[in-house]
Amino acid sequence: MSGSLADFGTMEWMLIAVAFVSATLSGISGAGGGTILIGAIYAAGMPPIVAVPLHASVQMVSNASRVVAYLPHVRWSAALVFGLGALPAPFVVAPLVSMVNPDYVRLLMAGFILWTLLPRASRAVTLSDRAAMGTAGVLNGGVGAVVGATGLLIGPFFLRPTWRKETTIGTLALCQSLGHAFKLTAFATIGFQVLDQAWLMAGMTVGVIAGTALGRGLHHFVQEKAFRPLFKGVLVLLAVKLLWDAGRRLLGA
Repeated sequence: MSGSLADFGTMEWMLIAVAFVSATLSGISGAGGGTILIGAIYAAGMPPIVAVPLHASVQMVSNASRVVAYLPHVRWSAALVFGLGALPAPFVVAPLVSMVNPDYVRLLMAGFILWTLLPRASRAVTLSDRAAMGTAGVLNGGVGAVVGATGLLIGPFFLRPTWRKETTIGTLALCQSLGHAFKLTAFATIGFQVLDQAWLMAGMTVGVIAGTALGRGLHHFVQEKAFRPLFKGVLVLLAVKLLWDAGRRLLGA
């Protein structure tokens, strides 16, 4: 894996294509793209200490472009509470990333997501908006610095009963942007140089901006009553993928 444009190979172009497709999915449903993208980055052979901040830099742009697309619907007060919850953890966790087996964290994430989506158990996370955003922020800050993507982990907290689908997508995107910015800052303090992957990052950034624009256009075809089942369906599929990927590696180890 090279940071030079001249050395781009099949893997680099595939990552750019995955960035485009994942951003399109997130533009439609509000979740899922980040998990697909981090999975592709790991599959390309990057260790977590490189994969997580590279993913954060690309997803920060992807989510920021989604914020612009849904700007009138964003709940800024919710993002403020989220940011306060998310801020401290990355600076504590980042130095420890190289020592953590992310597969164990993936298993915990998948189990939690599937539990929250059960009809009875889902009532246990029916918190006030402020409590939900604070909890989501803490989870994002702590877990995100280890596995990279947390959209499917914190997604259930953004399905607020009084929020329209545009509010859910736009506010989640803003909160994710903040979380990725915190992670990048934390990894910079331990010596990660994101410009070592500058050309790949640039290509993936163009991909996510284009994907967001396409997803925003396709979003109009998703009716309000179909949005929540779609959002939850994406979470279930990605939770199953986390279980499969982590279980296969752990059992094969």
